[in-house]
Amino acid sequence: MSTAHQRRSGLRRAGTRIRKVVAAVAVGAVTAGGLVAAAGTASAQTTLGDAAAAQGRYFGTAVAVDRLGEPDYTATLNREFNSITAENSWKWESLQPSPGYFDFSTADRIAEHARQQGMELRGHTLVWHSQLPSWVENIGSADELRAVMRNHITTVMEHYKGQVRSWDVVNEAFEDGNSGARRNSVFQRVLGDSWIEEAFWIAREADPNATLCYNDYNTDAWNTAKTQAVYNMVADFVSRGVPIDCVGFQAHFNSGNPVPENYHITLQNFADLGVEVQLTELDIAGSGASQAEQYAGVTLACLAVPQCTGITVWGVTDKYSWRAEDTPLLFDGNYNPKQAYYAVLETLGGSGGGGGGDGACTVTYEETERWGDRFNGRVTVRAGDEAISSWSTTVTVHPPQRISATWNGDPSWDASGNVMTMRSNSGLPAGGQTSFGFTVMANGNWTAPILGSCVAS
Repeated sequence: MSTAHQRRSGLRRAGTRIRKVVAAVAVGAVTAGGLVAAAGTASAQTTLGDAAAAQGRYFGTAVAVDRLGEPDYTATLNREFNSITAENSWKWESLQPSPGYFDFSTADRIAEHARQQGMELRGHTLVWHSQLPSWVENIGSADELRAVMRNHITTVMEHYKGQVRSWDVVNEAFEDGNSGARRNSVFQRVLGDSWIEEAFWIAREADPNATLCYNDYNTDAWNTAKTQAVYNMVADFVSRGVPIDCVGFQAHFNSGNPVPENYHITLQNFADLGVEVQLTELDIAGSGASQAEQYAGVTLACLAVPQCTGITVWGVTDKYSWRAEDTPLLFDGNYNPKQAYYAVLETLGGSGGGGGGDGACTVTYEETERWGDRFNGRVTVRAGDEAISSWSTTVTVHPPQRISATWNGDPSWDASGNVMTMRSNSGLPAGGQTSFGFTVMANGNWTAPILGSCVAS
């Protein structure tokens, strides 16, 4: 990520665009409520990682070392994901803060966690203009900078040799906007256009078996100048035998960078050059059905391209996202799976899981209406692979909120009045669904309610 990303704000309700994407890739279908028909032939896996693996792909997340001591964070990470990218601890300023001094102590904790859990590792990132120590920024000699770049790439890659599946060798080397120009980084200024190619040759020498990627953002729409500039560079590298194996698409989507209608076309055109494509930092601003539709569309776009080998979301939970105010991830601040989570899981061919139920049924929440003093919520209950005769779940509101009305269920409350248990003795067929609703008097607190697990019999 770069600071340029942080200038993007707001959410574009892109349901219409995503429905066009889904229709174009012809892998599944998204309904108006964001439910997705299972794609492919995978069996009904119950976690993101397992469902992606059944489709021949990985599903990963960015990890912050200082969160690994939080039980809910680690439990969600270990359960749901089968690939890890270090959020910050593998960047240059962390690994080599002063000339020739390498500190792998924090970075190694990420690698060790991946080993313990049997997860793949993505290396992010070797050469980038940002989060770069000032001593590198101030190098003015081409010979010195070339030697420093070689030493950094070689030392880091040899330290993790054989452990890392894919490396982001070069990150964000092109400018935003309509110029298609290379970014005016210290590497570009001092070394000229050859520096990216040089970095890939050094990386191949350091670890001949690693997948070497170029990674960037705002390269999602096919016809933009930046996308075309990156494409032309990759095509040139491939034609001349420069060792590039992969292109990473960061996929930070919101109103400033919405999911394009032709997203799968972009991925396929790069793949046609003979490289892998990976979604490396996915997050999508928003909530509810709109966000779920967009996540489903992006997942379908990857499934439509055989060379799309995996998806990484940029964080585990909304509360620790680099843009937490946009609630862009698959788990909310309490580690509850969001509607977007189920959209992705079901698009991958999975079912249930995510802490939303016991496999027999699952529940998801969305806000449907809002007024000056209250909002309506809807909970969708889904049966798993077998029919159920009854179900129950809990809805917890945040004081001073109060539930003032309910419909389509049999509610009861605990002594505090904050926890509502909703039951139904009406069964559901295998894969069937129903919903119930309620009105919450906000009393100044607009936080979304917390769902408990779905319990079925």
